[in-house]
Amino acid sequence: MEKKQGFFSALKDEVVRGLSPSRSRSNSPARAASPMSGLLRRKKHNKDTSFFASQPEPVIGRSGSVRPIVGEALSPLMEGPDPDGGECERKRVGSGLGQWMKGQLSRTPSVTSLAYKRSDLRLLLGVMGAPLAPVPVSTLDPLPHLSIKDTPIETSSAQYILQQYMAASGGQQVQSSIRNAYAMGKLKMIASEFETPTKVVKNRNGARGVESGGFVLWQMNPDMWYVELAVGGSKVHAGCNGKLVWRHTPWLGAHAAKGPVRPLRRALQGLDPRTTASMFADAKCIGEKNINGEDCFILKRFADPQTLKARSEGPAEIIRHVLFGYFSQKTGLLVHMEDSHLTRIQSNGGDAVYWETTINSFLDDYRPVEGIMIAHSGRTVVTLYRFGEVAMSHTKTKMEEAWTIEEVAFNVPGLSVDCFIPPADLKSGSFSEACELTQDERGKSAMALAAYRVKVAALDKSDDSCADNMIWKMEVSD
Repeated sequence: MEKKQGFFSALKDEVVRGLSPSRSRSNSPARAASPMSGLLRRKKHNKDTSFFASQPEPVIGRSGSVRPIVGEALSPLMEGPDPDGGECERKRVGSGLGQWMKGQLSRTPSVTSLAYKRSDLRLLLGVMGAPLAPVPVSTLDPLPHLSIKDTPIETSSAQYILQQYMAASGGQQVQSSIRNAYAMGKLKMIASEFETPTKVVKNRNGARGVESGGFVLWQMNPDMWYVELAVGGSKVHAGCNGKLVWRHTPWLGAHAAKGPVRPLRRALQGLDPRTTASMFADAKCIGEKNINGEDCFILKRFADPQTLKARSEGPAEIIRHVLFGYFSQKTGLLVHMEDSHLTRIQSNGGDAVYWETTINSFLDDYRPVEGIMIAHSGRTVVTLYRFGEVAMSHTKTKMEEAWTIEEVAFNVPGLSVDCFIPPADLKSGSFSEACELTQDERGKSAMALAAYRVKVAALDKSDDSCADNMIWKMEVSD
């Protein structure tokens, strides 16, 4: 039997020959090729009907090794013949990871998608796809030395907890030797609940309501990163060359991020201990809490007023952004991360509207990769709470994501600064977090609420054309 070349071996070969995340990014907003597509031609895709409750079997045991997945690869989102052409053939078990990722990152949305489903997917990707960390940090910044003299107990305790975290994650010496990193994962997203003052709409559609996809993440010192995420036929790209953060979405195109350069939040979810420690370098220990049966120390970090002002734009003002890290007292590792930011949007001639976005991430399945502890699975719950205008007009949207990390590598040969060049079609304007909340027209905050009211009203109709595909539970509050 012919011996198949491993995925990571192919990755090294292609990167050495000059492939990079920037090489295949075209100059047009509709990017047809994925940075990973050339690396992943040797694989095929599998099918899966599982939901959040059944996490796929972990694949990576150590860097560069991929264990076969038996019946756990996510199902393809595109119907029809095999993407490589020809007739569909029966796929061998365990051969699907690379081809699946290639299909996820290169396919285009189906023209038959329902409007409400596109709206949900846009909200999912806009909020959960590539959020940034609250404050700017640099991997070159040294961690604070433990100091007790003339230091508040809250600060010295936080410094001690961070030193324990760095030691538990592999040690500062090992992490300082990392020049670049690569990670690939799979994920599932769903808009699970929508609430108005009078009704609670819960998604009871099960596996059919889940959007499946995957992502690739490249990082390089100092402070450079690039992520490409594909879910439900749509793609989101984001990156940073150390001086500029940008993002590309199908609905906004390519835009520079508003405010200072900040890390990708997804990297803080158990993939980059060094940046995570830097993020909490100025934090304070505010107490203890039990998270899923594990006693944890709580570190709190605020975004300073200068950063908040730089991130605000026009009628959208970011009032606060706070980050909480929950570090296990037993292992020293980060097991839970929560950040919440409040945005005030003043519409022309109308009342102010407030959006509070809370993101809770739970990290699990820590395993060493080349001496560094990496969280190989986790889940995130996002709550969007909108209030203001008039009394009894609030709305709350709940979204969920579950992810697994399939491949991790450090010090990939051939990776250079050219891999993180911003796209040529980058627009001169910038985007802020409010862009997703205001449906691309800053200042018109009522549009988001109106869109959801239309969707809820449509679901109330017994003759709704989507009734055969959706099962919703309506609950009327007092």
